[in-house]
Amino acid sequence: MTSALRQRLAAAAQAAHPRVSGRVVSIIGLSVTVAGVEGRVGDLVEIGDPATGGVVPAEVVSITGDRLACLPLGPLSGIGTGSPVVSTGGPLRIPVGPQLRGRILDGLGRPMDGGPALFGLEHVPVENEAPVALARGRVLEPLSLGVRALDTLVPCGRGQRMGIFAGSGVGKSSLMSMITRGTDAEISVVGLVGERGREVREFIENDLGPEGLARSVVVIATSDQPPLVRLRAGFVATRIAEYFRDGGSDVLLLMDSLTRTAMAQREVGLSAGEPPATRGYPPSVFALLPRLLERAGPAPTGSITGLYTVLVEGDDHNEPIADSARSILDGHITLDRRLATSGHFPSIDVLESVSRVANAVTTPEQRANAIALRRMLAAQRDVRELVEIGAYVTGTNPDADRARELWPRINDFLRQDMDDTTPAPRAWQMLDTLLAGG
Repeated sequence: MTSALRQRLAAAAQAAHPRVSGRVVSIIGLSVTVAGVEGRVGDLVEIGDPATGGVVPAEVVSITGDRLACLPLGPLSGIGTGSPVVSTGGPLRIPVGPQLRGRILDGLGRPMDGGPALFGLEHVPVENEAPVALARGRVLEPLSLGVRALDTLVPCGRGQRMGIFAGSGVGKSSLMSMITRGTDAEISVVGLVGERGREVREFIENDLGPEGLARSVVVIATSDQPPLVRLRAGFVATRIAEYFRDGGSDVLLLMDSLTRTAMAQREVGLSAGEPPATRGYPPSVFALLPRLLERAGPAPTGSITGLYTVLVEGDDHNEPIADSARSILDGHITLDRRLATSGHFPSIDVLESVSRVANAVTTPEQRANAIALRRMLAAQRDVRELVEIGAYVTGTNPDADRARELWPRINDFLRQDMDDTTPAPRAWQMLDTLLAGG
């Protein structure tokens, strides 16, 4: 039986099923309490009467006795006590297929780019199981990101999960758009969660560009969307990436940002009655992170390389979300505000950035060159204050002397314009030439 036939049979069975209508009992904050319908956590219900007004979809987030606590996926204008509620009988499902390439979707997987409707595609639930640990392949092949500082000093492998950690306004989104254009991944899935509405079009037209969009799928949930839509946007982007991965593709999944996804879950959890814990985050937030992040990575067929931006509050890299994400991910890229304010782009602090698969995706010669440059950068950092006050004596630290000699060229190597993409082989060649002094 084909997938299309199964869908038609399921739709026919759903149409023949009697529709049981419940009612809204109360609305408190973001939570709508419903009675008179059956449902499970994660199921969708439709609130409102289509004959007299709009219908608002909502998701069941908790159950107390015979009452369901639901969070809306749209505005509640016109909804009140006694409004009819009908269960859809299942969770949120989204269309997946090769036709998604080059498309822009909202947080619920619906087209928002004015393009043709998505007909004839398979519809799948946004929730999915992560690959079994022993069925995962190993991360052994490098993935070029087009950024010299990353490809040489913080190399990324196919199927790796990396975090981009920085405070606000330090260049996370700009670095992500640069990677999207410069990567050699077959397809990119970009999730913009909680993004400012003003910046969405700028990102698509200026940063991503027509060439980048043609081999990407973009999922957008702006900051003014309901928290459940923002939360689901991250899962929608991940589910689309899983579809292409299951087809044998090496997918690059970029999510901006993981922190705003966690903040959306905080709003959902608190509205459902969870107690606040660390910095107001309920326990469900810390259960959500591994459930989402573990779905990326290598699989029996294909892989998902995940890059997640993490907005660190007050530049505190040990705040709860950053600390939890760092413990789950396979490496982290740290952006430095001082570098950003001095005009150094990308503002990557390579000494504070780590790739946990670097040894597996680089050759001994490449590792030796990367270590040599890291030693010079560390030595320059250690003696910088002494040099500035004139207290450093040449010959005290050979690595520092070498770094001072090559410093202008090291800076030129680590700096890179947004429109400049350097393939990884070329980046390694440039590093070799730099260290040789040629």
